[in-house]
Amino acid sequence: MRNAEVTRNTLETQVRVRIDLDGTGHATLASGVPFLDHMLDQVARHGLIDLELEAHGDLHIDAHHTVEDIGITLGQAVAQAVGDKKGLRRYGHAYVPLDEALSRVVIDLSGRPGLAYQVDFRRARIGDFDVDLAREFFQGFVNHALVTLHIDNLRGDNAHHQCETVFKAFGRALRMAVEADSRAGSTVPSTKGTL
Repeated sequence: MRNAEVTRNTLETQVRVRIDLDGTGHATLASGVPFLDHMLDQVARHGLIDLELEAHGDLHIDAHHTVEDIGITLGQAVAQAVGDKKGLRRYGHAYVPLDEALSRVVIDLSGRPGLAYQVDFRRARIGDFDVDLAREFFQGFVNHALVTLHIDNLRGDNAHHQCETVFKAFGRALRMAVEADSRAGSTVPSTKGTL
């Protein structure tokens, strides 16, 4: 069973995440940040990950702490769910278009946190959502999932489309990386023998 449940409580936020990496793409989301819920629904659906999320944060200040802590908690849950990474593909990649927008995401379950993020949003807000928070979400995720993640928005004129292609591609890349590799058996996909 490749699932995990993680709770993170701070003076700023309370976050609970439950995931099943072998799910069907079902999501139950209540982050308090509607646009983030929409993006996480894309991750679940396209990653075929069952995802439950409940968060309460200091949204009267802004959404920064809530979005970042959701990324942290999701990263911790993924790290737990993949376990020792034996028999996994390790690497995943995806290109996803949405009308004029196109994004590429590449992930390595490397055991080392690293984020390369190249997204030039065409505007600063998508509704009430500050686009800078997308990077904060992914930074929190990589720091706690211990993955290397490259995110590139290759083109796009509509900020909603740009962001959605990033999250969809992230879901599909993650799905590929955590898939079982039948040829690998129960080995760790590294010449070091550990990740």
